[in-house]
Amino acid sequence: MGYYDDHYPSRKRKSKGSIFLGIILGAALVIGIVSIGQMMNIGGSSAAQDEEQNDQEEDFFAEDSETVHLDVTTDVTDVVDNVSDSVVGVFNLQNTSFWGGAGGVENEEGVEAGTGSGVIYKVEGDLAYVVTNEHVIQGSDELEVSLSEGQRVPAELVGSDIWTDLAVLTIDAENVDTVADFGDSDQLRVGEPAIAIGNPLGPRFARTVTQGIISATERSVPVDLTGDGQIDWNAEVLQTDAAINPGNSGGALLNIQGEVIGINSMKLAQVEGIGFSIPTTIVLPVIQDIEQYGEVHRPEMGVMIGSLDEIPSYHWQETLNLPEDVGAGVFIHEIVPNSPADAAGLEQYDVIVELDGEPIEAAHDLRRHLYTDVDVGDDMSVTFYRNGEQMETTVTLSEQQDML
Repeated sequence: MGYYDDHYPSRKRKSKGSIFLGIILGAALVIGIVSIGQMMNIGGSSAAQDEEQNDQEEDFFAEDSETVHLDVTTDVTDVVDNVSDSVVGVFNLQNTSFWGGAGGVENEEGVEAGTGSGVIYKVEGDLAYVVTNEHVIQGSDELEVSLSEGQRVPAELVGSDIWTDLAVLTIDAENVDTVADFGDSDQLRVGEPAIAIGNPLGPRFARTVTQGIISATERSVPVDLTGDGQIDWNAEVLQTDAAINPGNSGGALLNIQGEVIGINSMKLAQVEGIGFSIPTTIVLPVIQDIEQYGEVHRPEMGVMIGSLDEIPSYHWQETLNLPEDVGAGVFIHEIVPNSPADAAGLEQYDVIVELDGEPIEAAHDLRRHLYTDVDVGDDMSVTFYRNGEQMETTVTLSEQQDML
């Protein structure tokens, strides 16, 4: 009993405190619920505002993306747009015989032996004129030209010049819409922009555009025209680092005004970043002669020559009787009868060392002077050695036939 008596009164007192505490906790709970509800309402309002703001930002960026336009037009793209259609492909077709058809009859078929590029520079009447390289059309039986829209049309050879590596073709002008303009290569400055357009590696890469600068304006490049390992000619060219590859030959080198300043001709073998182009100061008179005569009219002396360095040095004294201090020059090994050289008294084995006071050390020096510095009808002074004696004569130049 005691046990229960001791605890009962005590449990009765706790019940009153618990009721009071419950009232306080209940009130606190109600207040907390209200507060949480208010906080939830506040949170719900913020989320709605955030959503609205996000929608506005999305609309802003969407509108902004629709109005972004990049203008990539430059001087180079303008040049390409205006000129590229004047650059054409040139196809060298050579006949190949084969047996076929009824009875095994022999037939001939034009096989594509090579390709290059060309530039349409003039339309006259029903014909359009195309300048290209001589080595592009060399040995051809037929020629074709591909235009900007891909049409391949037959071409006729007007004439060519092996020394400057230039040739002129004509095609029907019906589908020709763009003609290139020539600029003055003498006005070029080293470092100014240069743009090359051509067909590197053939028609699949038609009218490829490369850009660089003019690396040099006066370069003299030795050329072996006969394949005998001897230098036959020094080509006067522009140097550029615009990429020029096989198939670019005959294409255009342009200045930033879109004018043709050179006809691309060669690439220095195994050296990247060095390309060459025939300057317009050489191109223009050559194509004018080809249009008028079918060839280039140059003066001649009437001699066949060789460079001293082509023969063993012991012949210099033993055969040619040269003084020991003469180490370079051009010897005459044939004189054409009744030629300017014959009339001036030159003889076989004379060794020419100067023309018009300009040193002549090799055959290509003589050709360069004859083909670029003098004209038909000019009087040219010739300094030479005969039997060890230095002499001088004057040659009145006539029009070139078959020799120098």
